[in-house]
This record gives sequence, C-alpha cells and structure tokens, in this order.
Amino acid sequence: MEKIDLSQLTNEQVAFQLILHSGNARSKIVQAIREYRAGQTREAERLIQEAEQDLSVAHDVHFQLIQKEAGGEETNLTLLLMHAEDHVMSTLAMKEIVKEMLALLKERNL
Repeated sequence: MEKIDLSQLTNEQVAFQLILHSGNARSKIVQAIREYRAGQTREAERLIQEAEQDLSVAHDVHFQLIQKEAGGEETNLTLLLMHAEDHVMSTLAMKEIVKEMLALLKERNL
C-alpha cells in the first residue's frame, strides 16, 4: 500500500489525494459491474480488490487527518476537503453495495 506523507502536502493537495484515490476506486467498481455483466467474473473480482487497495490509501490519508486533529493540530476545513471526504465516503458505500450485489448474482448463477 502506498503511504502518503501529509506533512509534505498543502491542504489542497491532501484533498486531491483523497479525491484521486477514491475516484480511481469508484472507476474500478463501476468497471467491475460491467465486467461481471460481460461474464468476466474473475476480472470483476480483481477490479474490486484493486478498488479496495485504492480506498485503503484514501482511508490512510483520512486517518492521518484525524490523528493530526486528535493530536491538537487544527484542521483547515474547506469546501474542497468536505467534497473530498464525501467522495471517499460515497465510494466506500458504493463498494459495499456492489460487493454484495455481485455476491448475490454469483450465488444465483446470474
């Protein structure tokens, strides 16, 4: 897993790291559904795993922000950071729904 050092980044760069990695994950999740529909079950599963890796990087950035704030460092809350956090959270929800949907389709041989 890629480790991002937040101390080397501006607030905007931190937000864009969240958007970048969650956006990559979101694209892979959507592509996984398309692959499954095309009968490429293994490829769909591979894409979900890659999406989870991308989300892991985004989660690490998010966790570092929480740790900094818990340590007394003030967080500069901007609309961009709120958008980035929303992007991560909606992608996490999307991933869980798609994983369950693919499992259900697989169980039913669809």
